[in-house]
Amino acid sequence: MARKAKPMSVSDHAAAPKKAMPDVQSARDQRNVPIDKVGVRHITYPISLHCPTTGGPIHTVAKVNMYVALPHYQKGTHMSRFLEVLNEHHDCLRSDEIMQVCRDMKQRLEAEEAHLELTFPYFIHKKAPVTGSPGILDIQVTFECEANAQSVFVMGIKVPAASLCPCSKEISAYGAHNQRCEIEARVRFAPGKFMWIEELFEVVEKSASAPVFSVLKRPDEKWVTEAAYDNPKFVEDIVRDLAVALDGEDRIEWYQVISENFESIHNHNAYALVEKDKGQGAAGK
Repeated sequence: MARKAKPMSVSDHAAAPKKAMPDVQSARDQRNVPIDKVGVRHITYPISLHCPTTGGPIHTVAKVNMYVALPHYQKGTHMSRFLEVLNEHHDCLRSDEIMQVCRDMKQRLEAEEAHLELTFPYFIHKKAPVTGSPGILDIQVTFECEANAQSVFVMGIKVPAASLCPCSKEISAYGAHNQRCEIEARVRFAPGKFMWIEELFEVVEKSASAPVFSVLKRPDEKWVTEAAYDNPKFVEDIVRDLAVALDGEDRIEWYQVISENFESIHNHNAYALVEKDKGQGAAGK
């Protein structure tokens, strides 16, 4: 009678000669189509930012997108390497490491170009305009990095505010319709210069008819209502005023500004965009 084969133990497996696993991603692709961006997205990851007021760190959680360019001859990228690069920064990614992460991606994945995007909530402490009641306003911040022949960093913020229609104020016997708006600014800094998130926030907020607050008592509500009424702005006025303000800021060499007004008397939104490369002195793409 034939003897039954003895099952291999863990030690037997370890001692057995190892066969190299095929690297399918590095195989050659015959279609000759390069891919501009390939990678992983919607990673949830902790991030810490330096606070200019307290000097200490502010902690938040970012959604992270990581991409590289893939040459026409390579079948695929190595997806696990993106997370390996990110996790080399341990438990919490610091804001001053963002650009280095992008460079590390480029090197680790042997790519000609790498892209890193982070989107996260950031909290601004704001007191009510009359009573001084404390409150916290949340804004959305984005960091976008690109590493190729050179390194590019773009910071963006999206700020809630209020706008009041100049036409409605002019033609109405009393009152004027107003609405919430969302004002976005994306900026690229001149070499060796930067702005705090709080600094850019102040510039963006001033372009609206009035700011918004998380806590308002009746005297504060009166102030905000009248401030908007005294400062009516179309969506076009908002982006133009913001563009003028950023033109006067020598720390910024390129910007894109957007306002989207959530209309209160229409079933649609109003939208405007201005983009400018100050080095070229040209508006638009």
